[in-house]
Amino acid sequence: MAKKEKPNIINIKNKKATFDYHLIQTYTAGIMLSGTEIKSIREGKANLVDSFCAFRKGELYVRNMHISPYKMGTHYNHEPMQMRKLLLTKRELKKIEDKVKAKGFTIIPVRLFISERGFAKLEIATAQGKKQYD
Repeated sequence: MAKKEKPNIINIKNKKATFDYHLIQTYTAGIMLSGTEIKSIREGKANLVDSFCAFRKGELYVRNMHISPYKMGTHYNHEPMQMRKLLLTKRELKKIEDKVKAKGFTIIPVRLFISERGFAKLEIATAQGKKQYD
């Protein structure tokens, strides 16, 4: 019997998040990708620094997440900084939205990874900003 090859482990972290924020609660969300974005993520060509999540018409989107264009892509390649929709249940979205309405809370992406089934997942956290004293 042939053994299945283990996929490359992709684990892109936002190291700046734990430095700037107190992470309150984390959620794992699916992410809607288009075209060649998944190929770039599998190569490890994504950056979570300075990215954040925001609600728009009752849906949660991640903004400022940079996924580099796929080097083998053609003119159908994707935009590197486009908004990407996050896939969560309605109950989770309601919890997060209620938490964010409180003063000082925000939603930040903490980690981008590929699940065992091959889907891109984004770990997000509700967080409260730290005071940066000199």
